Amino acid sequence: MQGGKFEKQTDETGKVVIVTGSNTGIGKETVLELARRGATVYMACRDKSRAEQARLEVIRETNNQNIFFRELDLASLDSVRKFVDEFKKEQSKLDILINNAGIMLCPHMLTKEGFEMQLGVNHMGHFLLTILLLDLLKKSSPSRIVNVSALAHVDGSINFDDLNSEKSYSPRKAYGQSKLANILFTRELAKRLEGTNVTVNALHPGVVETELSRHVTIFNNPIFSFLISPLIWLIFKTPKNGAQTTLYAALDPDLNGVTGLYFSDCKPKEVSAAAKDANAAKRLWEESEKWTKAK
Repeated sequence: MQGGKFEKQTDETGKVVIVTGSNTGIGKETVLELARRGATVYMACRDKSRAEQARLEVIRETNNQNIFFRELDLASLDSVRKFVDEFKKEQSKLDILINNAGIMLCPHMLTKEGFEMQLGVNHMGHFLLTILLLDLLKKSSPSRIVNVSALAHVDGSINFDDLNSEKSYSPRKAYGQSKLANILFTRELAKRLEGTNVTVNALHPGVVETELSRHVTIFNNPIFSFLISPLIWLIFKTPKNGAQTTLYAALDPDLNGVTGLYFSDCKPKEVSAAAKDANAAKRLWEESEKWTKAK
């Protein structure tokens, strides 16, 4: 149940990597392994105190001093722009961008710009971040973009008539829409990056025991959590195992030049029919550009 492992040894010394949402869970484990392999890693997180604590833990465990925290709130496009501006003042290259951060099944909430929170954080914030960093990624090619999606994309559809869930809101549908958006974005971006030697792939990390499920009410019930804890241990991946496909997509030498794909358990997997809709991908891109003023 713990899935595939990325066991190839690679030396990432000199590589510059950004990992969003990396103070806990899959993101932190990703940073930890990148640090072990010598990379310079920027932990792009919203919570300053927790991120700084996680950063120091990674440095102590790996003795890699090139681990940095920079504030990034994907629910604020101003924060995204500020992060990119400051990053470009510090670094003249970017080898790998890992769009890992996410929110799942939350009550109806809005980002600073008024976007439905799951679409805003999971897709729109990462969309703008990626677009603003493309110049550095192209300059640093061969480079990679990794978008952490989910199997939940198969349950998703892009409701262009109510993209912002203003007419009705279902946490499950909004989450599925945002994860489908990750894959449509990946596939459309892969087309637009043809010939640049910048690749972009998406992935499903597996069912992982992380804080992502903090908005799932049933898991917040202490009695229920106690009763199902043995089942969680059997079914859910650990964060370390959940990070394996991210590391595979980011680092495996065999994926040089491979782009526009979706991985699970360190292997290519088929996506839903909706995720293959090229017209929807193009339309979502155009809508995302308008919403984020990325153009």
